[in-house]
Amino acid sequence: MFLDVVFYLASAVLDLLWWAVLLAVVVQMLIQFGVLDTRNRVVWTISDFLYRVTEPLFARVRRVLPNFGPVDLAPLAVLLLITAAKLLLGATANALLRSGMYF
Repeated sequence: MFLDVVFYLASAVLDLLWWAVLLAVVVQMLIQFGVLDTRNRVVWTISDFLYRVTEPLFARVRRVLPNFGPVDLAPLAVLLLITAAKLLLGATANALLRSGMYF
């Protein structure tokens, strides 16, 4: 019963992080194309929040990835890593369930 809560919370955090990365990419693209203006307080607050949530992950991935010039592949790599973590989390829950340690 306790592990249900742990696995559910871990999965929920990974889902929220996945959506935060996707929203951060979309908001930054809209700002770069001039659709959104950062002088607007609401736009600035949302973009700043998304930057603060996602930039620590992007910075770690950027240190590992080679430099591709103006193309930033860090968000794609982070999304792939989050998806892999979710798959690993589900596989761990299934393995614990099959072994009888988790019921």
